[in-house]
Amino acid sequence: MTLLHDLRLIRRPVAAFAAIGVCWGAFAGVVPALKLQAGMSDGALGAAMLVATFGAVAAMWLAPQAEARLGRQAMPVFALLLGLGFSLPGLAGSTAQFAAAMLVCAAAAGTLDVAMNTHLAGLEARSGRPLMNLAHASYSLVYAGAALAAGIARGAGLPVWAIFLGAGAVTLLLALATRGAKAAAEPETAPAGSAAVPWLLVLPAGLVICVGFLSEQATEAWSALHLERNLGADAVGGALAPTLLGLTMGLGRLTGQGLVQRLDVGRVMAAGATLAAAGAVLAALAPTALMGWAGFAVLGLGVSVLAPMGYAWLGVRLQPAARARAISRATVVGYAGFFLGPPLMGGLSELFGLRVAFGAVALLLLVLPLVLLPVMARR
Repeated sequence: MTLLHDLRLIRRPVAAFAAIGVCWGAFAGVVPALKLQAGMSDGALGAAMLVATFGAVAAMWLAPQAEARLGRQAMPVFALLLGLGFSLPGLAGSTAQFAAAMLVCAAAAGTLDVAMNTHLAGLEARSGRPLMNLAHASYSLVYAGAALAAGIARGAGLPVWAIFLGAGAVTLLLALATRGAKAAAEPETAPAGSAAVPWLLVLPAGLVICVGFLSEQATEAWSALHLERNLGADAVGGALAPTLLGLTMGLGRLTGQGLVQRLDVGRVMAAGATLAAAGAVLAALAPTALMGWAGFAVLGLGVSVLAPMGYAWLGVRLQPAARARAISRATVVGYAGFFLGPPLMGGLSELFGLRVAFGAVALLLLVLPLVLLPVMARR
């Protein structure tokens, strides 16, 4: 089996991963401009993203039922909603408007995330191939390109609303590429309504995904601000931080695609979390932009394996009837980190500064190898 064969096998969910990468990459590249446009403090930005969390969680909880009703059209419909939603944040002129726009974006991204990961887990289980890292790598690489493009566009004077409109248009095109996927839910989610959720497996996997997403999103949303505010970078230099994060995450996930076939998943996740924590510390203590970029690059390399391997660890331990609901619930737990990251960073930054905030991310990452992963090894 070749890499090209695997890519052909997962081409439709990869288009969904790419759609999310375009949107969040564009967002990361323009966070400083969004913050200025809406007149938000660090704490207000964090609070607005916390509001978005509730929309994402509610949407993901209901995603399996919506996916079962939509069938083959689930991913295209959710991707379409994502593209339409991401035309809104660039128009926000206040904290309330920004929070409302991000609520819509988060809900759309959450439903698409559940659908694409459920579909991918089904493909992985049926094919016997490790596909999670490859699909998540596609997100990271597209995210890196979108973040850099957004930063360059911002540096060239393009208005924020135009950058988001462009990201939404690309996402709508990618929605077309997700069509025709035979949802993994077909036959898996049909009986899922009566299948009990195996929380003893779902919760630890969800917590690994949660810490991974928290670290990713904390860096995506705040790394450009750290570079521009504390290390003297310009708009393009600030956008280079999330760009490097995405590139090294993509590299790490492509490498993890091979490692997962030869090494114990738990050990790979422990090594990744430790490396990511070291990167967060380096970024927090960086005296120059170069050291900051290096720290975020190391963080991305380490954190890259956490979410996809958390999904993979869970997927192989589930029967098909339980897979869709279990992955949905794990995604709900995981996405709490994706959207709690910015509020955590915002609060800590407001009180102590961004350097302390990134230090807190390092401490959270170290909880995985020291506490959570040893518990998972016994399951």
